[in-house]
This record gives sequence, structure tokens and C-alpha cells, in this order.
Amino acid sequence: MKTMKTIKFLTIALAMTSFVACDNDSDDLLPVVSITVEDIYAPQEGGQGQPISGAFTKFDFDLGMETDSETDWDIAFRATDIIINGGMSMGTTDEPDRTGDAGAYIVTGTMADVTEVDVNLFTQDSGSGYAIMSGSGNGWYTYSGPPTYLITPTAGKILVFKTADGKYAKVEILSYYQGAPENPDAFTDPSRYYTFNYVYQPNSGETTF
Repeated sequence: MKTMKTIKFLTIALAMTSFVACDNDSDDLLPVVSITVEDIYAPQEGGQGQPISGAFTKFDFDLGMETDSETDWDIAFRATDIIINGGMSMGTTDEPDRTGDAGAYIVTGTMADVTEVDVNLFTQDSGSGYAIMSGSGNGWYTYSGPPTYLITPTAGKILVFKTADGKYAKVEILSYYQGAPENPDAFTDPSRYYTFNYVYQPNSGETTF
């Protein structure tokens, strides 16, 4: 069953249309898709010294929405952790099975800077860690600690993904707080709500955005 989340806007951007002559026919590339997704809720149970558990919230780039599918998902969220549908479980409670061939890496720059995928950089989840590393300053976020206790997307970090079925997407996480407030307050703004931009290349074999 697929569950639609709020999508702030959906812009279909024509990156390029190629015409390939073949027996007087032509094959058109699908347009690259650019989307902003709001408030994907990624709760967890435990923490603060207690065992962590709880289902991951799975997301499908092709559909542009959350999914409950056990197989057709690309990335998944639980609190600050982001996993991919590729590789193997790290062994934490309630991790979904990886059934795809997804990969990930992080680029320092802007969304506009990432125009082509470097297929040599992809890694997958493993028993020793996730492809998108966990912890403040290691992956996509920075934790401020006291007195503000804020979790903030690290500026200039773009997440590049190979999807479960071998296509590509790039992601810029904008906020970890409900409603994506400009100046979040960790004491009043509900956390574990992801808002992010992503660009999706729907054509198999195409590595440009």
C-alpha cells in the first residue's frame, strides 16, 4: 500500500530530450523530475541510553512518496538515520530487509553543482555502518549540543543515491523539524520530520541530472 505525503511542489523539468534514430523510430527520454517533499515523519522508540527500535519510514523516488512496500523502496528514515535498499542490515532492531541494489555517497557543494553521477563512489549499507554515516558531522547533519540541542542539516552536503532498481537521485535535506521553520527551536518544534529537495533521473543508464 502506498501512502502519499504532502508534497510542497512538483516541478517537471525538461533536462534534455534525445532522439535516437532506429528503423525510422525515435525513443524519447523521460524528463528529469524535481520535487520538494515536506514533513516525512521518521519516529523511533528508545534512545537516551535505551535500546533503539521502531519501523523505518520508507520512501520511493519514482513515486515521490512514502511506501509500505517490503521491496519497492529506495531510502528509509528513522530519527537521524538514513538507510538504503542495498547492501545488508547493520543489525539494529526493526531494520527492513534490503532487496534492491541501492547505493549512496555524499558530495560537498550545491544541488546545482551535482550534474553527473560518479558511479565509482557508491557504497552500500553493511554490518559495520550505513552508506550515509550516522552521527553529528559524519553524514548529513550537525548536532549543536547545549544550550540549543538542535539537529541541523550540514550546509553544502548533497546526498547522491542509486535507487533500488539502478536509477539515480540527488537529495538536499532542508529541515529536521515539522513545518521546516526558518529558526527551529528544539524545545518547541517537533523533530524527526524531514523536508528535502530531490532531483530524480528516471531513465535507466542515464547518469546526468
